[in-house]
Amino acid sequence: MGDVRDNGGCSPLPGFEATMTLAPSAVSATSSSHDTRPDDLVRWGVVGTGRIARRFAQGLAHVPHARIHASWSRRAAPTQAFADGFGGEPCASFDALLASGIDALYIATVQDSHAGYAIAALQAGLHVLCEKPATINREQLERVIEAARVNDRLFMEAMKPPFYPLYRKLRAHLVADPIGTVGLVRAGCSVPGVPDDHPSLSFEHAGGALLDIGIYEMFLAVDWLGDVREVQTLGRLGKTGVDTFASLNSQHEQGIAQLFCGLDLHGKGDALLMAGAGHVTIHEPWWNPSRATIRYADGRVVELDEPFEGGGLNYETAHFCELIRTGQKESPLMPHSKSLQMIAMADAARQALGLKFAGE
Repeated sequence: MGDVRDNGGCSPLPGFEATMTLAPSAVSATSSSHDTRPDDLVRWGVVGTGRIARRFAQGLAHVPHARIHASWSRRAAPTQAFADGFGGEPCASFDALLASGIDALYIATVQDSHAGYAIAALQAGLHVLCEKPATINREQLERVIEAARVNDRLFMEAMKPPFYPLYRKLRAHLVADPIGTVGLVRAGCSVPGVPDDHPSLSFEHAGGALLDIGIYEMFLAVDWLGDVREVQTLGRLGKTGVDTFASLNSQHEQGIAQLFCGLDLHGKGDALLMAGAGHVTIHEPWWNPSRATIRYADGRVVELDEPFEGGGLNYETAHFCELIRTGQKESPLMPHSKSLQMIAMADAARQALGLKFAGE
């Protein structure tokens, strides 16, 4: 998801969260150190050169044996500026990008274009890491996954939380010292002050709180509670025609989720995981997790603190690169089935609110 709908926390607005930022010159210098071209070097192409693409490039400096090889966006000046800052060849067209000698494509555009770019890249024999949401509905996602299968290529939705050191440490801790099966997930985020002409509020580009922000919370629900069985939604549409706030109660195979997302109220949040022998708070911003508190029913309290580096996107990218090197076509941490469950929740929520995009 490009520009400011960018995985930079739940917020679509710059400045909502502090991120570790490298100056473009520093990133270029680091990337150039990979010019030895080891056999396991992953050459990345980037479509879209907005804020999330820049964060991806900054994070790539923390990923061994990976570099920006080429980039393209619809406007020549931003493409050139991106290449000047982060290296690689500025391409004159999307077709030129696909033919530039890259191994993998990172899709950092507005979400209504994700499916088209992903399918074209997969058909061109490239691996694809696509910003969230991977597509705007389940039907599109099924077509993307089928293209990955037919062309024997790796496709993954860039959902960052499960790759953070804290999230993985929490998972490991709860295996060693369990609280039981999680039966309730509560999470949410809402960010006010989005201008009416912003892509996050664009009906044409399939904006709205559910796809821009809620997809994070849907991931958390599916990750801890399993497949979705039912979704109940209350919410409202704004004057641009997309959802500006939604509250979801969802029933899953292992429990219930209570989720919210918005673009008109302020609600920067943590996440709560409840089980029979204790509960976990992943402290805000839970989508860039670095701290968690586990409170056991027997009175014990365990604090987990695991800082991250590189802005956070580097962890999913490193995972993706390793999947390429080992010949895998699907991530065990972010499998296609999980993405399908998440977008099914979004589809159900939008249907309840009467929100249908062009072509649906």
